[in-house]
Amino acid sequence: MIHRFLDTVWGQAMNLLTAPIRHRRWIDLLVLAALAGTLAALWLVGKEWTAVQRPTVEIALGAWALPKYLLLSLIRAIAAYAVSLAFTLVVAYWAAKDPVAERILVPILDILQSVPLLAFLPPVLLLMLTLFPHSNIGLELSAVLLIVTCQAWNMAFSFYQSLKTLPKELEETSSLYGFTWLQKLRWVEVPFATPGLVWNSMVSVANSWFFLMSAEAFRAGNKNFQLPGLGSYMNTAVEQGNTRAQVYAILTMLALVIALDQLVWRPVVAWSQRFQVDEGTEVEPADNWLLRLFRRSRLLKWLEKRRNQRLHRRTPRPALIRKAHEEIQRPGRLGPLLATSAMVGVLVLLAVGGLSVVRLLAEVSGAKWLQLLKAGGASLSRVLLSTFLATLWTLPVGLWIGMSPKWSRRLQSIVQVAASFPSSLIFATLILVFQSVGIGLGVSCVLLMVLSTQWYLLFNIIAGAQAIPSDLREAATAYRLSLWKRCWTLYFPAVFPFLVTGWVTATGGAWNASIVTEIVTAKQQTLRTFGLGAEVVLATEQGSMPHLAASALLMAALVVLFNRLVWVPLYRLAETRYALNR
Repeated sequence: MIHRFLDTVWGQAMNLLTAPIRHRRWIDLLVLAALAGTLAALWLVGKEWTAVQRPTVEIALGAWALPKYLLLSLIRAIAAYAVSLAFTLVVAYWAAKDPVAERILVPILDILQSVPLLAFLPPVLLLMLTLFPHSNIGLELSAVLLIVTCQAWNMAFSFYQSLKTLPKELEETSSLYGFTWLQKLRWVEVPFATPGLVWNSMVSVANSWFFLMSAEAFRAGNKNFQLPGLGSYMNTAVEQGNTRAQVYAILTMLALVIALDQLVWRPVVAWSQRFQVDEGTEVEPADNWLLRLFRRSRLLKWLEKRRNQRLHRRTPRPALIRKAHEEIQRPGRLGPLLATSAMVGVLVLLAVGGLSVVRLLAEVSGAKWLQLLKAGGASLSRVLLSTFLATLWTLPVGLWIGMSPKWSRRLQSIVQVAASFPSSLIFATLILVFQSVGIGLGVSCVLLMVLSTQWYLLFNIIAGAQAIPSDLREAATAYRLSLWKRCWTLYFPAVFPFLVTGWVTATGGAWNASIVTEIVTAKQQTLRTFGLGAEVVLATEQGSMPHLAASALLMAALVVLFNRLVWVPLYRLAETRYALNR
């Protein structure tokens, strides 16, 4: 059947190419070129992934090498996003619907988002190299999973928050129509969560560019696990002080984020506007030049028609598959059994990992623990200060963009491009500039944390502002409330649930950003300030696993403690007092 379908597509393509010039659809030819380019890129990446593992990888710093490196990095980010999205839909839904799982999974998510990504890689890398000892697949999967740790957490928290604040009228409608849990998820919950999930997806992909250098140029002790890619290209250029190569990398990344904005995020944001719950809210029509282009493609229309025809004449399912589908559609014994099995598996993995960590921690001296505690306090103060500074400007600007369709249309591309550009590429340059004007690394790393985490807040606030019902805005206008009164009584409370999600993910991102801001190497010169992030990097470079485990555990403990004491009460307040569906 697949061969017959491909032959039919090939026949349609030949008809397009051999048709008279006046009848050719250049849009269809463009779609064909895009499909051919995608297949060629996948073939090239597959060849790279399955190649024999090399002891060292030489990174060429010429401009001609950048297209290949860019493609390899892009495929890693796309693969990581697919894994992150699947993780989000499963884990966040499970935590939101099962009270027992919620009490276990939410703290685990808190811990995982706070663990520095360099602490994830050694065990993952060891596992992958054991599974694929002679192939590049192990290293590639390790890099992908490292990027997942940069993407998954804020997406999971966004989806979790949307499920917990689902409007009552949508709950009642799904109950009235007798939706199964799967139908409710597909037709009610996922559409409601889509706008916030789209904005957080942009932050996640942007965050993957931010940590690209760490993912592709990983070192542990005297071992080098470098992979060819844009991140390793920039890392090599910075280490060698090659300014021309750094400019090439920055321009290439800028071209990539602009292309992704035009070809991916603008069409996706335009498409997500159809899921706005408040029909009276003034939003821009769900339109985009790329969407209009695709609608004019005869080839895509023909492919969609073929798909619909296959769905209509679908062959009857075997009895076993039909019974399993019915079990999934309705709540029964299968769901709780799978959930219980998965929970037991998670707890077993945590127990095994916990025993390994305990053995490592036994080798850490008391003086080292005291030093790490002081470093943790220094990093915590920088994380909180950077989050506060980011909130000062993102809250008013996010409200302004989210509630103004005109400015949202004008600034959307600028915000997306600015958020997607990895500021870590210019950290070394900025730090040298700060040093030249007398600003030490202890202060400048706070400013760099703001650059790396402000987008978590801005995108969540924009999504919250767009969700404010129009009748509440009209009521505020009718009562002639002053701007400050409207902000204090309507705008701030309405975006508060989204702001809490932004705070949680921004602080987690700031902790991770500490590993690239508290210690920086530029022009063969290493600048370092006292902090827990610097301790993590030093432990990784020295290959000291006990030191790395202690630093990562302390960072996770600080974040979880702060979450339990601050963010959880704020989440509860957002759900009970400030959610618009209550």
